[in-house]
Amino acid sequence: MSEALYQKAILDHARAAVGAGQLADPHGRATVDNPVCGDRVTFEVRLTGDTIEGVAHKVRGCLLCEAAASVIAAKAVGLRTDQIRSVAEAVDRMIRNDGPLPPDWPELQAFMPVKAVRSRHECVLLPFRAADRALAEAAASTADRSA
Repeated sequence: MSEALYQKAILDHARAAVGAGQLADPHGRATVDNPVCGDRVTFEVRLTGDTIEGVAHKVRGCLLCEAAASVIAAKAVGLRTDQIRSVAEAVDRMIRNDGPLPPDWPELQAFMPVKAVRSRHECVLLPFRAADRALAEAAASTADRSA
């Protein structure tokens, strides 16, 4: 089972660690924990309007968490905040309910084996939740600054 989950594509995404680290002066930051397995993901974001200009993450978790965070960081810059939320919702549907892959995110194909292992769903979804919360915080702080 672990061979199917930790295939080469997952290992490559995790090793790439795109966005690992911290941003200088992020607009939003959020940390999300999975109390069942102990995974913890922190995402930081910077916005220009509703467009993502920078992301960073720190993952203390399994390779699935690391790989998902890396994929998000590789794809997020230049997207609007609502686009990331749509992808997060699509990934949730893909893993839990056999929904389709989000368009323009073929990297997520690597996570398809996770569908069969319910206990690992949260490992993939946790970085998306952290990114979404960081984006929400950034949007709120951006609105506060312009008010």
